Amino acid sequence: MANRNRAEVRNAVHGRIRRKVRGTTERPRLAVYRSLNHIYAQIIDDEKAQTLASASTTEKGLGVSKGGNVEAAKKVGQTIAERALAAGISSVVFDRGGYLYHGRVRALTDAARAAGLNKGEAVEAAAATEEAPAAEAAAPEAEAKPKKRKAKEPKEEK
Repeated sequence: MANRNRAEVRNAVHGRIRRKVRGTTERPRLAVYRSLNHIYAQIIDDEKAQTLASASTTEKGLGVSKGGNVEAAKKVGQTIAERALAAGISSVVFDRGGYLYHGRVRALTDAARAAGLNKGEAVEAAAATEEAPAAEAAAPEAEAKPKKRKAKEPKEEK
């Protein structure tokens, strides 16, 4: 395992994800690929083996100067959602491509949800973020009592 490089590990993780995630005609797959300088998104119907919509930071009309940041990923997410809705697709299955759901990948999907893709998930995500601060506010009250420490007992010598 120590001799594997990062790309091989990501491809192995992506293979495991692809065994479970399948795009259908009713609910195609939103596949994400990110490189150091760009991010790409495609909506794919796996039953027909066809790309229905795509967007990336390499496009001139997107209006991003650098493609390797969160702001560019948000624009790609918004663009892919607009193109999907124009093609009549309102719900997709998300394929993170072996990447962690964090940073640019998360920004892309959150922007796509905010633009109207998978409307039910956008409501659930907003509710989850609102509940988290409420839970954190209640936690300090429980931790207000100082904890008692046990006195160390001397070790017995034999």
